[in-house]
Amino acid sequence: MDDVSRKIISQLMIDGRTTFEALGKEIGYTSMGAKKRVDKLLESGAIKVSAQLNLEHFDLCAALVLIETDGPETVQRLLRRFEYCPRVIHIFTTIGGYNVIALVAAESQKTLESISMEKCSIRNEKGIRRSEFYPIGGTYYSPFLPLRENLTNRGLSSPPCNVECRTCEKYKSEECVGCPATEDYRGPL
Repeated sequence: MDDVSRKIISQLMIDGRTTFEALGKEIGYTSMGAKKRVDKLLESGAIKVSAQLNLEHFDLCAALVLIETDGPETVQRLLRRFEYCPRVIHIFTTIGGYNVIALVAAESQKTLESISMEKCSIRNEKGIRRSEFYPIGGTYYSPFLPLRENLTNRGLSSPPCNVECRTCEKYKSEECVGCPATEDYRGPL
């Protein structure tokens, strides 16, 4: 990464809608030169410009889930099962005691509790040795996260994780709003 790319990336992180004219002034290029540099970064896969949501603004709750599995097969099953889950923001594989860490979001504390314990939980998979669930109290430095809103409101008859909300006691008692990808969803996303 050279100084020009670093300046472009820094400015786009502050404001992804910065004009090419403003970027050009920042890096000492014309607007067309700035556009070419941004296009090169985009085409090479070095950057992606996208919308991120302020979870606090939308009253969403987040949590970190630490998981130790019995091996790579379980990790791969988890990755496949939650690939299209709108509640999962990120899944990281790690080297250490816990080999999977997930960042998840929910519409309320009750729904967060439900997705931490019920059959739809990322912690509910054959081959998980142990797990810990940490609700996030505060987000500092940047409240914006790439919530996968594109996976919500799809009106699916069955959730991506294949666990039916209709049969869940938390859903029936309205403690959980259900999966945002399904026709049964009762939440604000």
